[in-house]
Amino acid sequence: MKRLINQCPGPVSTAALALLPFVVLVLVYLLASDARLAENPNDKLLPSFTTLAESFVRLTSVPSQRTGEILLWQDTGASLRRLAQGVGISAAIGLVLGIVLGAIPLIRSGFAPFVAVLSLIPPMAVLPVLFIVFGLGEVSKVVLIVVGITPFIVRDLQQRVQELPRELIIKAQTLGANSWQIILRVILPQILPRLIDAVRLSLGTAWLFLISAEAIAATEGLGYRIFLVRRYLAMDVILPYVVWITILAYLTDFLLKQISRRVFPWYHTGGPGR
Repeated sequence: MKRLINQCPGPVSTAALALLPFVVLVLVYLLASDARLAENPNDKLLPSFTTLAESFVRLTSVPSQRTGEILLWQDTGASLRRLAQGVGISAAIGLVLGIVLGAIPLIRSGFAPFVAVLSLIPPMAVLPVLFIVFGLGEVSKVVLIVVGITPFIVRDLQQRVQELPRELIIKAQTLGANSWQIILRVILPQILPRLIDAVRLSLGTAWLFLISAEAIAATEGLGYRIFLVRRYLAMDVILPYVVWITILAYLTDFLLKQISRRVFPWYHTGGPGR
């Protein structure tokens, strides 16, 4: 009998198994929602799918009476702008520091422990400090994302640099390359696809810090809207926003994965360095 660890599903089974948890989740929600609404038709905790769909259509098509903007698109634009700025800055810093710390032992000896200690500081604990230093505007929210994910990207890329095949470095030195030529022409091309992997892994954390910052001090944004309507127990607004955030996070991850496959096909086919 074939062992369980050697049994691999086919394409159809893979798709079915991937959908199964979502189907179960939807069924559990439907049963729980029907039970609560049967007991109390005005229950707000678990609105019906019809109510959720009507709310989503309203949020995506009806302008706000106060601002004249369509709230979901306005909040999405504000949140994505902050997320792109924070993740972009973190990726740039992480790329430079990760390569330098991984490639130059003298700098690694001096700064790697410092970066390790920084990575252990809970970013949410320094959020009040960021608000005091940078104010309640856009900067503090972007800085929170940078503070939250940059140490992870730096340490991950440092490790990836140190794991590069030593033969690549030795061959480059044999051909007469100096330190900066090795960094720019050997290490950097090898690390770029790994940078995309690190960014993908840190996206969930970046969303967490973004939503947290928007919940505390913002006038627009997905996190701001969720925490604004929670006082009215408006689950018909909160749940569509949560689903929309999940879709955005998935699409961002999918887009980065496709970019990596398109720009660095060798990285995904067991090419050099893997």
